[in-house]
Amino acid sequence: MSYKYRKYLILIITPKYLSFLFHFFAYTFPNSSLENISHHIRLNPTRPEYPTRSIPMSGTTTASSGDFNNLRLPTPTLDAESQTLLQSISAQGGYAYARMAALAVSGDQSAAEAARDMAWEQLHSGPWHSVLPVWRDAYSMACLNVAKIHFAAGEFGEALGALDMGLIMGGMLLRKDLHDSVLFVSSEARKKTKSLEEASGDFKGEKLVPELPVDVNEVLKILPCRSLSCRRVEKRTKWNHLDYLNAVAGNRTVPVEVGKNYLCSDWKQELVTFSQFLERIQTNRSSSMEPTYLAQHPLFDQINELKDDICIPDYCFVGGGEIQSINAWFGPAGTVTPLHHDPHHNILAQVVGKKYIRLYPSSVQDELYPYSETMLCNSSQVDLDNMDNTEFPKAMELEFMDCILEEGEMLYIPPKWWHYVRSLTMSFSVSFWWSNETDSSSS
Repeated sequence: MSYKYRKYLILIITPKYLSFLFHFFAYTFPNSSLENISHHIRLNPTRPEYPTRSIPMSGTTTASSGDFNNLRLPTPTLDAESQTLLQSISAQGGYAYARMAALAVSGDQSAAEAARDMAWEQLHSGPWHSVLPVWRDAYSMACLNVAKIHFAAGEFGEALGALDMGLIMGGMLLRKDLHDSVLFVSSEARKKTKSLEEASGDFKGEKLVPELPVDVNEVLKILPCRSLSCRRVEKRTKWNHLDYLNAVAGNRTVPVEVGKNYLCSDWKQELVTFSQFLERIQTNRSSSMEPTYLAQHPLFDQINELKDDICIPDYCFVGGGEIQSINAWFGPAGTVTPLHHDPHHNILAQVVGKKYIRLYPSSVQDELYPYSETMLCNSSQVDLDNMDNTEFPKAMELEFMDCILEEGEMLYIPPKWWHYVRSLTMSFSVSFWWSNETDSSSS
């Protein structure tokens, strides 16, 4: 065996990755006896469909590769860039990945999944910001190859799951292929199911938040005539209809948080389909199960149909503003984002339901007892739901601002201002982070 392969095998020979080693031996030494190889390697017969590390997903997929020439996903960018990308991956030590990826092109499902697992481990080898971009693109490539095989076998749900993982965790090089493939798979899936209602149609099914009567004339008696609040945003949107959300995103895979909040020891992340998520938050209404929250996720970069439903507020471009991120916050009543601050200007738009929000200025940071750990230094140790007067006495005397953010309203939160958020009802919000020219000059 050449030195380069021997070096790679030393890196991956752990109990979790012995199945990779098995595939590597089988394909590198095709004339070797598999019995001799398996004598030294115990395979894991129930490898999860999505490798579990920080974001586990339950269940396995045992679909066969099927007739690989039956259906094909068009991936022009991957076709044009694959050789260059594989060379770059090999240059970073990914020789085994390149070997598996090459076999995946011919429809080998085991090799495709092995390549995806290898790339996944590289994504989780350290802090996210330290991951080399080439490994993010490698993960996108592997997800596309896995999706192609499932698609060829008519397994459209599994194909969409793989594509969504590429959009969530992958790089930018193959993003257009991933988006286009989602549309292609969705189109084929619809041909085999009943037609969906038009996205712009009227939805008569169950609503996330019940309709409440609003007497506009009474509101206008209170508001000054030139108040911008008179220009009431039409708050009843398609997002309040379960039928619509299921139609445009039900089969898509999304990351969710489970537990009280990210500071609690029992907090975890999972991957579920959007329809499963909707079922969970409906169940939260009548059960004591831990809340499930789709929090701070770039959902609109992943699902274009939902992106078409929003527009960026003009405020975000004041002073030469530049959008940094647009995130979705969707969950049942009682979900909490603990007291923390963010580095950017933020407009929080409330689309469905309502939230309670409390704000403290950046000048009182010391009195809010931030965590000393680097990963949590923007979060306060003060639990506003259960304040400890003895441990955090300074926080008790602080003045603050608070409000209830209603549907159709937006709240501006300045950079570094501390804020606490609690959903009072089923809630769907969108946050717009942006920076402008003055931020860089003042930092």
